[in-house]
Amino acid sequence: IHNLSTLKQRKTLITCFPNSLTDLKSFYFPNRLFGFYKGILPPILAETPKRAVKFFTFEQYKNLLGYVSLSPALTFAIAGLGSGLTEAIVVNPFEVVKVGLQANRNTFKEQPSTMSYARHIIKKEGLGLQGLNKGFTATLGRHGVFNMVYFGFYFNVKNIVPVNKDPTLEFLRKFGIGLLSGTIASVINIPFDVAKSRIQGPQPVPGEIKYRTCFKTMATVYQEEGISALYKGLLPKIMRLGPGPGLHSHSKHASPSNLKGKKGIERKVRLEFRIRIYFLRDSKRDKNSEPRIFIWRNIPSYF
Repeated sequence: IHNLSTLKQRKTLITCFPNSLTDLKSFYFPNRLFGFYKGILPPILAETPKRAVKFFTFEQYKNLLGYVSLSPALTFAIAGLGSGLTEAIVVNPFEVVKVGLQANRNTFKEQPSTMSYARHIIKKEGLGLQGLNKGFTATLGRHGVFNMVYFGFYFNVKNIVPVNKDPTLEFLRKFGIGLLSGTIASVINIPFDVAKSRIQGPQPVPGEIKYRTCFKTMATVYQEEGISALYKGLLPKIMRLGPGPGLHSHSKHASPSNLKGKKGIERKVRLEFRIRIYFLRDSKRDKNSEPRIFIWRNIPSYF
């Protein structure tokens, strides 16, 4: 699905291509298929910690909100918002490198490597909000809004739609709810995505920074290009993120009984990351007891 991500970035950054078909031609002829996979290493490196942080922090925020008198709908939405904001902290430096490589007009063989481009950014602009962490506010908005809408919508609708005993229909139920959740979240958060790409990507005039902050960038794009420009790249984004949550939701709730083959061998459908959690004291032990390993938790990572 990285090819859809690259196409989406080009749609949000370049205004000279009137449609996605023209974008496809501009990628394919100079680079062949390699052009669609520019900047693929940063998301590969970020995917594991990103998913682990996303789902782990969502559960932690949800547990913390259990001490507050909130409705389930609000609890899921706020927990999703918190997980998205935390996820953005982890993923933003990788996004800066990825967007820069995807916007590079050189052929796949001529463009700099991921590490050399990251070193170039750090040497020229540093690690701060103008360097490897530029577009941080827009990334917070993108991930925070997406997770807030996705988790809030998915868990509330899932509890409304009745469970089906037929495995196929139950799969379609979960997949459909996840697909709808991902699509709605993509539509709502794409203005933040456009702002992030404009800030992190190459500026229209070399040496002159036109896009600096998130909401100012949105206002500039709206004034100069119209409201439709804030939704550029929506189709590739939905094609990339829409089906993903549907598959995630099904694999997340798949039961072991449905995963066993004819010989009783359980098939692996997800990767699990064992996170060691340390507590200073065990609530069941004496308060003066020494620190010890309290619990292991399995955190699923979905791809």
